[in-house]
Amino acid sequence: MIRHWIDELADNLYNALTKRGKEVYVFNGGLSVSGLQHVGRLRGEIIIAETLRRILSERGLKIKQYLTLYTQDAWKGKEQQLKQFPNPGEVARYKGNPLIRVPDPKGCHGNWVEHYWSDFGPFISEFTDGNIEVITTTDMYKDKMKQFIKLTLEKREEVRKTINKYRGRKPYPEGWIPIEPVCEKCGRIDTTEAVRLIDEDHVEYVCEHCGYKGVTEISNGKLMWRIEWVGVWWTLGVDFEPYGKDHAMPGGSRDSCVDLAVNVYGIKPPEGLPYEWVEWRTPTGQIADMGSSDFLGFTPRDWVEVAHPHIYRFIVLKTPPMKKYAVGLHEVPQYYSQYYRAERIYYGLEKAKDEEEGIILKRSYELSYPKGAPPREPPEQIPYTHLAVLAQIIPRDKWVEEGLKRLKNIGLLPAEPSRYGVQRVLETIPRAYIWAVKYGGEANVFTLNTIEEAGKKAREIPGEYRGLFIELYEGLSTLREWSEEAIKNTMVNITSSLEKNKVNDFYKYFYMLYIGKPSGPRAAPLLALMGREQALRYLEVFKYTK
Repeated sequence: MIRHWIDELADNLYNALTKRGKEVYVFNGGLSVSGLQHVGRLRGEIIIAETLRRILSERGLKIKQYLTLYTQDAWKGKEQQLKQFPNPGEVARYKGNPLIRVPDPKGCHGNWVEHYWSDFGPFISEFTDGNIEVITTTDMYKDKMKQFIKLTLEKREEVRKTINKYRGRKPYPEGWIPIEPVCEKCGRIDTTEAVRLIDEDHVEYVCEHCGYKGVTEISNGKLMWRIEWVGVWWTLGVDFEPYGKDHAMPGGSRDSCVDLAVNVYGIKPPEGLPYEWVEWRTPTGQIADMGSSDFLGFTPRDWVEVAHPHIYRFIVLKTPPMKKYAVGLHEVPQYYSQYYRAERIYYGLEKAKDEEEGIILKRSYELSYPKGAPPREPPEQIPYTHLAVLAQIIPRDKWVEEGLKRLKNIGLLPAEPSRYGVQRVLETIPRAYIWAVKYGGEANVFTLNTIEEAGKKAREIPGEYRGLFIELYEGLSTLREWSEEAIKNTMVNITSSLEKNKVNDFYKYFYMLYIGKPSGPRAAPLLALMGREQALRYLEVFKYTK
């Protein structure tokens, strides 16, 4: 029997978790706030984990979901990170400092982490049910991780031997103390070495960068990253976690952490799920892996500005974890089209290509709703680009009343639309407007000419085309119904006998007449959404021009 990949994964995870016999199971994902918090980071740690939690909760398991931010990681001061500051040279001194101690490059938040998290963290609840607790390693070191640090110091020789199995070069020497303190003088955490334990709470260290020697608390710093990862498992009691594919290589980083967990700390490591990176497709067609510290990609804030969160959830859920997908904001209308097709298949209004596609699309659509379930009846579907056109034809203050009226007039909405359908339209119109202006490109952003401007453009149209526009006026003015299809057929009939280059010229003049430039959105939707009276007024100018 063909099943959705997430249901198969949920079955396997259910069997594995119930063997642990806990009252409450813990899911956790980890992110380092090293820069741009792009939408790719929603994939594994948040959307897939949250969807699994919801499925398993319906089967009776109690689950707590965390998202751990690795805020004690050293800031690398990479070129793209430095470029975020107005004066890069002045902030190079923060290289090697914990991320949480690096200043906000724009001066609007308390530090680097707060600034870049502001485009991600507040939007998690829009892409999920919101039941995810965010915790930072900075806070963990001050509180819950202290006991793990002390345990690590007690077992430091076992820890050293285990880690050295995975360090082909530069193995840690005997006597190594696995704590990286924050230097009191220069603030770096990547150039300090603990040289002596003072007592169970304090360590002496030396900084290779500035030469400072001092004593600090064991919680004022961080553990070597492999140990820290296990420390998060130990501290939170993690039972399941997703992680990027770079950690999944046999004998790689996660295997070394599993070794530490089992053979040094005596804990059962969490069930794991590797996943592929998300790619960013730019308007020029270039594709690259999204990257936080490289500032490649776009954020959840950027996404919700132009599209519903559940459209992105759908993309995530229809794609198996170890398969790449690429997204770009200029392609948002395509994602809506794909989503609407899945919606039609879900409600039985369209057939899938085969059984497997039907199962994948229907289940992905069902789970795409961040909160609750799909509506009982199929909601009305209005093409995204149509709403982008509508938003530019009528004033913003008339988007609601006049917008719905025009959609009804041309048959895109029924006289009595569903409540959900209306809500979706009204939520999409402002998004589509922003999309057109920011990402739609030359063909999708426009301003209607005034009638006076149209008259001037009409006088510039060569005589051999003027008759076609008069014919178009006569054809459109006699239409029994003002609909996109009827308008399209009228325009096709008028241009069907023309040579291809003449057709292209006709449409160039058409767009110059209506929007003052040689290209624009599709002609039939443009005229349909303008309405009969307004659309014909632009053609009437030919009666008064020669």
